[in-house]
Amino acid sequence: MFPQEFENRMREMLGEVYPEFETSMEGETCRGLRINPFKTSREDFLENCPFSLTPVPWEEKGFYFDAGDAPGVHPFHQAGVYYIQEPSAMAPGGYLEAKPGERVLDLCAAPGGKTTQLAGAMEGEGILFSNEIHPARAKILSENVERMGIKNAIVLNETPEHLTGRFPEYFDKILVDAPCSGEGMFRKNETARREWSLENVNLCADRQDKILDCAAGMLRPGGRMVYSTCTFAPEENEGSVSRFLKRHPDFILIEGKKYPGMEGGNPLWVKEPAEHLEYTVRLFPHKVKGEGHFAAVLEKADMIGRGRFRETEEKGVKEKDCKAFLDFARENLNITPKGVYLYFGEQLYLLPEGTPELKGLKVLRPGLHLGTNKKNRFEPSHALALSLTPKEVRHLADFSPEDKEISAYLNGQTLPFQGEKGWYLLTVGGYGIGWGKLAGNILKNHYPKGLRR
Repeated sequence: MFPQEFENRMREMLGEVYPEFETSMEGETCRGLRINPFKTSREDFLENCPFSLTPVPWEEKGFYFDAGDAPGVHPFHQAGVYYIQEPSAMAPGGYLEAKPGERVLDLCAAPGGKTTQLAGAMEGEGILFSNEIHPARAKILSENVERMGIKNAIVLNETPEHLTGRFPEYFDKILVDAPCSGEGMFRKNETARREWSLENVNLCADRQDKILDCAAGMLRPGGRMVYSTCTFAPEENEGSVSRFLKRHPDFILIEGKKYPGMEGGNPLWVKEPAEHLEYTVRLFPHKVKGEGHFAAVLEKADMIGRGRFRETEEKGVKEKDCKAFLDFARENLNITPKGVYLYFGEQLYLLPEGTPELKGLKVLRPGLHLGTNKKNRFEPSHALALSLTPKEVRHLADFSPEDKEISAYLNGQTLPFQGEKGWYLLTVGGYGIGWGKLAGNILKNHYPKGLRR
């Protein structure tokens, strides 16, 4: 089942419990979802939940779902009511303890599970930079940020080195979910198992060292960083942390809370171990209901006169230059979104207040996409629809998940509907899923063509 060198190493690491590990790796993978707090509360979702769920111990909004459930094809998924995420992968985001109003960076963010988790913890306040170095994966990341209705995330496609030069000591919190050899995914990903090699483990460890050094330069004194992987390899886990602490004596390890089945790191598995490696967190599939994962919580020493970031903020455009949108908002919304208005061509975005200047960065999504100016009229974006609650719009068309109208809408069809002329937020079970425009008792479909079934 396993590459021989991997099996030999795991037998040496685990000793007499190795057979339990091997048996667990032959079992079923764990399936999980995490509720989106921008859409619903834990209590409200569970009251009307269409799936069989059991709680994930280390994430209040996380749940296991049964193999017979299919949340990925339910309309609630398109509405961003939850994010489908492997349960063990929910742990690192919680250890970061992101809070409203902070400056947070998810440095290796695709496909977006941890970014969307951090955004929920920030409650829409502060600035969340979400970065992915690979363009195709960065696009998927941006799409997931949109689906979850996140307003304060700036999605980048940059190298860690470039970001370090732009944002010295800028961030309060940084998550480094580093590219790794993927050993923890062996039972759910045949490709990871087939492509594994000791050489790749060492290459990943070298890459992780460089990424961590970049992250260290962007963290403000007194800030917190969480390093995580989905591998069992000590070289990439306890080893990466030990090497980092040797290079950066201004950082210390903070003990991560151990939930039932979690274990601390083992200093015997690496050469020249750092102090307190037992503070790190390991998730083994024979101990917890989840795949393999590792996390370490690191904090940077605080200093007087902290922070070297001196870059100017985005000024945006004046409200008079956003007349078409503001007219749309007065006619169709019960709110006027607050922030910094910024144009990219005809596309209007809303940035969080205090966003640093973005010129010279590869930006895929600068905050919330509001929509498009089209010959003195404004067409709202799908992202705006997904960011709104029913109370924030003037016109609403609500359907249940079982209604044929929702299936027709997701297929791109127009719908018969009676009401006042204008833009309507279509909702499924009370959750916004997209726009329709009503005229002559026909609700014209504005669900994006690329998302239609």
